[in-house]
Amino acid sequence: MDSLTPSNEPAIVAQAKRQPRTLGFWLTALWGVAIFVALFAGQVAVVGYFLLVQDGPVDSSALIHVVSRGLTISLSVIMGVPAVLLAVYLAVRHTRTRFADYLGLRRTSWKYLALGIAGMIAIVMGWDLMSRATGHEVSPGFMLDVLKTAQGDGTVWLLVIAFCIAAPISEELFARGFLYRGWTDSALRVPGAIILSSLVWTALHLQYDWYFFFEVFCLGLWFGYLRYLSHSTLLTIGLHGLNNFAAVVQTMWLASGHS
Repeated sequence: MDSLTPSNEPAIVAQAKRQPRTLGFWLTALWGVAIFVALFAGQVAVVGYFLLVQDGPVDSSALIHVVSRGLTISLSVIMGVPAVLLAVYLAVRHTRTRFADYLGLRRTSWKYLALGIAGMIAIVMGWDLMSRATGHEVSPGFMLDVLKTAQGDGTVWLLVIAFCIAAPISEELFARGFLYRGWTDSALRVPGAIILSSLVWTALHLQYDWYFFFEVFCLGLWFGYLRYLSHSTLLTIGLHGLNNFAAVVQTMWLASGHS
């Protein structure tokens, strides 16, 4: 009878209670909505602040002026990081898994880094070549507009921090960290988790047109596959940052050619 007392649990029961677990499909999806709302709220807070401190009435024209500034966009992207971190922490604390382990915050090998860079270059160059062949713009018009306003504000350095550091952290923790981990332990398994998390990540880029949606989705699939191979979200954060940095440099080059 001793084995039935809490202090003498059977070893197999005690081990089962210690096993890490995830939130599964539906709880991951519901918490995903909450994390997105937190991300959106963190970004909107910046817009609201600039609307309140700007001169003149708060109307639609003032809103357009504020949200089109490079300074506003940069700070809103940066403010999304603490919002996502807090929301993800609140979600993960309901599991028996450490925060870093749940999100895959672990280092990886140089082999996976080299593989990730090679694949990313192939995808980006492939889409660039297709853009030139079809006459589509190589860089999104949104990027050019934001860069020009940032240059006018003297905040290009802040734009680089926002796009190359803050955005990769918040987006990767959300998509390849939180969503991927929860959905792989559902009926979706790894392939479905990669596809669905990539679709959600693509949906975050509403500022782009349909053409760049497909490019973002392809990159998302590649990042998801690398997440599966390496078990590391730090890898996808780094690759995401490199991709965004290359996009910013390309946009600067195009802007200089159009000036």
